[in-house]
Amino acid sequence: MSLGLDLSYLERSARGEFDLGWLRDTDTEWGVRAVPSKTGLTMRDIFIGSYGEVPEHAPLRTMAPRGSDVAPDVPDMGYTINDKSEVWSDNVLDLYEEAVSRQWSATRDIPWGDLAPLDPDVEHAMCQLATVLSEVEMVAADFPAKWLWRINHDFVEAKMFLCTQVMDEARHTEVFRKRALANGGGLGKATAVVERFLQLILDADSYDEGSALMHLLGEGIVLSLFRAGAALAPSPVEQQIFRLCMQDEARHVAYGTMHLRYRLERDPSMAEDFHAYLDKGEEIMAMIFTTPEIVEPTAILAAGSVEAARDLGAAAGDVLRLQIVGDYLKRCDHAGLDRRGRLHLPDAIVQGVPGAMAGAAA
Repeated sequence: MSLGLDLSYLERSARGEFDLGWLRDTDTEWGVRAVPSKTGLTMRDIFIGSYGEVPEHAPLRTMAPRGSDVAPDVPDMGYTINDKSEVWSDNVLDLYEEAVSRQWSATRDIPWGDLAPLDPDVEHAMCQLATVLSEVEMVAADFPAKWLWRINHDFVEAKMFLCTQVMDEARHTEVFRKRALANGGGLGKATAVVERFLQLILDADSYDEGSALMHLLGEGIVLSLFRAGAALAPSPVEQQIFRLCMQDEARHVAYGTMHLRYRLERDPSMAEDFHAYLDKGEEIMAMIFTTPEIVEPTAILAAGSVEAARDLGAAAGDVLRLQIVGDYLKRCDHAGLDRRGRLHLPDAIVQGVPGAMAGAAA
């Protein structure tokens, strides 16, 4: 491959004979000035003029910044996601800014020194839950990383947001692994049920499928677990962990929900595809509610001991089940995908969830 090396340019430029083609032969928009907002110069502040015009279909497959003049001989990068609707959401610019402004450290921002000995039942429950969360959080980094290099650079804001998600999820895996090892309990048990769900996300044939399974379903479940964890935290240390993780996870779910909405608004015929994706995901979701390694630690944290959890068991499980399924249906509604009449969840799982019984799969 010849790069067109012109060694004579070294001599000409040394004599002050500049080419200046980059200066004179340009179609870029001169005079467009981005004005900083109160918080600084945001991505939305520079989303102006022709630079803020994101093509519905990317005309080239290069890494050239959108709005720049592109030389005719730039190489093709082989991007496979070249339609805006495949990755875009109307909130992605704001979510990126929030993500970079709210980064936190699992080393410095958790008061690890305040972690006191807990009742052994509670410590074991906390460590088991931390094990599961450490396990599932990394898939939410692996999935976007798998697809990032396939996304056209014209949709750079979406790529930048997904990069923040990778960092967020690495930090979540870090903080829960640290919690499992910080108080004498250690890591618990990994289960085949959880691993099958993670495999389903990673093996998705398209970004649409993986995003629906991960952002809408998987991360939505985890967000509900974080909310429950913040309420049931045995000490201020765990409460801080869950609160910080929750603010990150809420961004990821917000992106996935609005991405699905954006996708369906531009191509309503894709609704059946997304229904099919979620049909598969819900089958795994149902198994989660019958997995002791997830259900029982939550009940023990709520009750304070194994014995108390046996008495509280059903009530604690119902609260979490209703929240997870109810929140999931609300996200689907907000995205424009009505799942209430075609849930692939057993009646025992959807019982008590408003409007969810009709059409539920046996």
